[in-house]
Amino acid sequence: MSEVKVAVLHCDRYHGNTLHSTLLRGFDLLGGVGRFVQSGEKVLLKPNILAGCPPEQAVTTHPALLEALIQILIENKTRISYGDSSGITKPKVAARNSGLAAVAERYGVEMGDFEHGKQISLAGGTDNGARGRRAPIARAVLESDALFNIAKMKTHQLTRITGAVKNLFGCVPGLGKPAAHVSHPEAMGFSRMLAGLHLLLRPRIHILDGITAMEGNGPRNGSPRSMNVILMSEDPVAADAVFARLIGLNPEFVPTCLAGHEEGVGTYKPEEISIAGDDIQDLTQPDFKVVRSRVGENALLKYYPSIRNLLLPRPVIDEQRCQRCGICIKACPLPEKALMFNGGGASAPPVFDYERCIRCYCCQEMCPHRAIEQQTPFLGKVLLGRGDEA
Repeated sequence: MSEVKVAVLHCDRYHGNTLHSTLLRGFDLLGGVGRFVQSGEKVLLKPNILAGCPPEQAVTTHPALLEALIQILIENKTRISYGDSSGITKPKVAARNSGLAAVAERYGVEMGDFEHGKQISLAGGTDNGARGRRAPIARAVLESDALFNIAKMKTHQLTRITGAVKNLFGCVPGLGKPAAHVSHPEAMGFSRMLAGLHLLLRPRIHILDGITAMEGNGPRNGSPRSMNVILMSEDPVAADAVFARLIGLNPEFVPTCLAGHEEGVGTYKPEEISIAGDDIQDLTQPDFKVVRSRVGENALLKYYPSIRNLLLPRPVIDEQRCQRCGICIKACPLPEKALMFNGGGASAPPVFDYERCIRCYCCQEMCPHRAIEQQTPFLGKVLLGRGDEA
């Protein structure tokens, strides 16, 4: 196959003029803005608004990046909307808390409907992918002509990193997301579902905000990390693969890269990716805190939960940090929750039932107090060589 291009753009601050010129440079390297959208088209900007946290926490796409992109699209006479299906918080509340709503309102850009959707059959490139499965897609997505995917570069306990491929999950509204986790509990199956979303929705371009990324216990409770980079590409798998290379992570350890390649969404192979713009070596941070082990489990561990629970990583609550708010319980997608308060009272932290837990890490993702982390049992570290690298 011909090489796909990823624009690697050094950018060390969230400053309006700097971002504007950096994004224009990226578009030029990829063929110009006109290659991705035509005058009069309705463009939906899809940032990451996971939980409506302040920009300095590096949880969401930075408002200044959204503003610069809005300015460029206004200059090209397009119609614009924006939005995301956030975690537990209502989309409009999350957008307000993250600072994105204020930017959008300044330019008269309305938030699309991410609370309601329509069941659509997902695309799929292989028989074990998303082919034939259905998922609700937000009305805002279905009503747009073009989708611009604006992701945040962060770690993720299920998929190692969250970038371009994972960010499209926010096009599934409301209860559709927990249902998808239950239907696709393992990392590869979940990633194939995400690949199916990409094949169905086919965003025009993917922009990754890594000026300040997140390392460690992401995607919400990690630590901000200055990476001083923006990535842009038509290929979400290639963009995520370059993100992985920047942090010294083998793209083959990233299930969204593997599934995306298998399903025909894009490529993670370096010989098939052309880097445009700045030298990737100048921006690499190999000490970035991220889990570096390969995702996967053998059939024995999969079908014998008691053995699995002795060996495989699992979410663990830090009792000192836990505020007994119950958000982790609400975030658990299982009909019969995998964690509950003992006896129904909140006098002590919730308790996990690891026999039931599917390791989706929704509890960890939504915890607002940094109280849940991934830990590997002692036997797993010894027998499988798995640690808690992040």
